[in-house]
Amino acid sequence: MTLYRERLWAPPALYLATALVIPASLLVFLPINVLTGVLVAIGMELGVLVLLWVLAPVVEVTDTEFRAGRAHLPRALVGDVSGYDGAEATKQRGPVLDARAWTLFRGYVHGVVRVEVRDDADPTPYWLVSVRHPDRVVAALRT
Repeated sequence: MTLYRERLWAPPALYLATALVIPASLLVFLPINVLTGVLVAIGMELGVLVLLWVLAPVVEVTDTEFRAGRAHLPRALVGDVSGYDGAEATKQRGPVLDARAWTLFRGYVHGVVRVEVRDDADPTPYWLVSVRHPDRVVAALRT
């Protein structure tokens, strides 16, 4: 059963910014052929949009595991969980970040969740994952 699920979509402004691929493609291909330039511009814009959509990672908490992107952590190995937002989240991503931690950051998502790993064989002390609602993820992992 899924307790929490979130896809870390890019913000609308980033999707709009990808439109800069269109004039760049046109500048390169219009001198060769107008039709080719237009088709390449449309194809490249669609390709970039599809990549943004497909590569958006999923953060999910189920009865059995915590999943962040492609990584999975069994719930039995989840230790202490804490959520951070604002300046404290920035601090967690920067000055206090342990170099051994497993991270999944998205610059456009401001909150983070810190999930300690209870596995003596794993050198990773904790996961630090970008989420939009740290309090909801913490609540889901504590149930």
